[in-house]
Amino acid sequence: MLWQLTRRLAILVASIVVSTVVVFAFMQVLPGNPARVALGVNASEQAVARMTAQYGLDRPLIVQYLDWLGGMLRLDPGVEYISRAPIGPQIVDGLGVTAWLVAAAMLLAVGVAVPMGAWMAMRHRHVDGVVLSAVSQLGVAVPAFLVGIVGISVFAVRLGWVPSGGWVVPVQDPVGFLQRLLLPAVALALVQGSVLARYVRSAVLDELGQDYLRTARAKGLRPAQAVLRHTLRNAAVPVVTVAGLQLASLLIGAVVIERVFVLPGLGSLLLDSVQARELLTIQSVVMVLVVAVLVINFLVDAVYVVIDPRLRTGADR
Repeated sequence: MLWQLTRRLAILVASIVVSTVVVFAFMQVLPGNPARVALGVNASEQAVARMTAQYGLDRPLIVQYLDWLGGMLRLDPGVEYISRAPIGPQIVDGLGVTAWLVAAAMLLAVGVAVPMGAWMAMRHRHVDGVVLSAVSQLGVAVPAFLVGIVGISVFAVRLGWVPSGGWVVPVQDPVGFLQRLLLPAVALALVQGSVLARYVRSAVLDELGQDYLRTARAKGLRPAQAVLRHTLRNAAVPVVTVAGLQLASLLIGAVVIERVFVLPGLGSLLLDSVQARELLTIQSVVMVLVVAVLVINFLVDAVYVVIDPRLRTGADR
């Protein structure tokens, strides 16, 4: 098992290194001089040249890449070309907001999808199972931003139960933090939870006809007990795969949801930077998102080894 995890950790590190090169190269081929964008189209060539030298944009690309990579490792990729604001603190603050949002949405999605999917599988020939299956299909079809807009209209504007947006730090106002987190987390979790419930249903259905489950039933276990003790564990590997992919999707979906609910996360920072053409900020935020997705994939691979003894046996051979 240790060798299996070490090999996958090496793949993770190599993937991150390759990703830094790809992201840096992609930003370099974009048209336009960042110094010219920062100073405006009416700036003189002398002013553009001075700013280009000031930010090191006239240095060889390999030097610029290594400088940016070192800054990313120190969480200090530099300052914005236009506003001159440090990028590192903005990324750290935005990452904290996005992490809370994604974690809450994932917990909601898994907490609802696993029992709902298992129930749909056990009751797939009954009316309640069919109804839940139809509801999950509807949840897959509804975009997260639409759920967010409807949630704001109903629960924030009409009923006044929760704020319509904004953000507060958890330690300063825990109640206000939870109130502002609830709607965007539910909006993100609805679609992903519906998708995950469909996969849980399919995985559990595949296991319901297995011999081990019939043996468990013959020993006196009720259907729900047999599913909880045996079926869910065996169905966990494909479900974990989908859950890992959905966690990565939540990071991308948070970009839109943060805009809808005016949350100062990485998504809002990225969109603001695109609008202002802050290329260095865009490059750094995209790299943080790429690393997050790669780390999530690594953790999913590690969970495989933990939940499936067959993978541990194969790794030790």
